[in-house]
Amino acid sequence: MFPVLETERLKLREITKDDAQCIFACFSNNNVTRFYGEETILNLKQAEKFVDFFSKNFNEKRGIRWGIEIKGIKGMIGSIGFNAWSPKHKRAEIGYEIYPDHWRKGYTLEALSKVLSYGFVAMDLTRIGAVVFIENEASNNLLTKIGFQKEGVLRDYMYQNGFAHDTNIYSLLKNNILIY
Repeated sequence: MFPVLETERLKLREITKDDAQCIFACFSNNNVTRFYGEETILNLKQAEKFVDFFSKNFNEKRGIRWGIEIKGIKGMIGSIGFNAWSPKHKRAEIGYEIYPDHWRKGYTLEALSKVLSYGFVAMDLTRIGAVVFIENEASNNLLTKIGFQKEGVLRDYMYQNGFAHDTNIYSLLKNNILIY
């Protein structure tokens, strides 16, 4: 069963076919995808494939992706979750995106805190990593603010719009966390 998480202002829940339009609105926006490592999507069919991908990853225990909703308001404002989940090695990578209308309101920090706690406690992860474009100041700042440590730079690690980009690699370790 898919876990539903709640924070003071947010509900984190399973992404379904009904969310394809919200996925499209988010991933068709160049401001959202410019640091994502995926090309901007062009149609609703591609958004539906994202939904299928998230579902398949969860069912195969390779990842988990929550839709982020503001409590009391229908419709996703973004998504957050774990990719490259390895239960055997107790690690995963975090990824997230928020629609620009909701940037700088603390929603990502709120969702990230809850998901990290879920990862360390319920999923028994010992390491959560993050790979972030060097140019993505907001995400780099958010991760260091919440306690991630930069481990280095992966040169020409991700392609976006046909160009290779360097990325920062971060980690947060369970034994370095004081409060969940």
